[in-house]
Amino acid sequence: MRIIGGEARGRRLFAPSGNETRPTSDRTRESLFNILSFDIPGSVVLDLFGGTGALALEALSRGAQYACVSDKSHEAVKIIERNAETVLGADRKKKISIVCADYKRAISLFREKKFTIVFLDPPYAMESAYREAVSLLIESDMLDSDALVVMERNKNTKIELPKEMEIFDSRDYRDTVVDFARWRKNI
Repeated sequence: MRIIGGEARGRRLFAPSGNETRPTSDRTRESLFNILSFDIPGSVVLDLFGGTGALALEALSRGAQYACVSDKSHEAVKIIERNAETVLGADRKKKISIVCADYKRAISLFREKKFTIVFLDPPYAMESAYREAVSLLIESDMLDSDALVVMERNKNTKIELPKEMEIFDSRDYRDTVVDFARWRKNI
């Protein structure tokens, strides 16, 4: 695994051992960030199921202003911190916040931020996490007025979102689907 583009292109990323973390493949991440290329510069990113931190770090490499990352696994958080040091070096403390917390607690910890891009890639068995996370972000007024939510899921998983969220694109990558949704504040 590596950073695909931007300033840190080619830098190697590490992953936790075992099957608990399912990193987004380089190929899927490359396609995803090609789609997001105009949304990334200057964005404030939230990755609630960080795993390796690859999505947030890729965004930072491509010009995101700041990223907040959480994972409930202590091992995953250590890997995210290691990857952040590798990718960001001296800018690490200025560019990223990393917490060990489940997604609900992480939302409360990052409450003072307004996010323009949110990545949701929970364990596939957590089907309700998509709706719950988005609802909490809306209720907490943490989404920018035209925020983009990117959700990775198993192709057999059906997700429900609050009515304020509109899925405008879905891409299939074998057994994985990536959905792109926009939040329209005044719906």
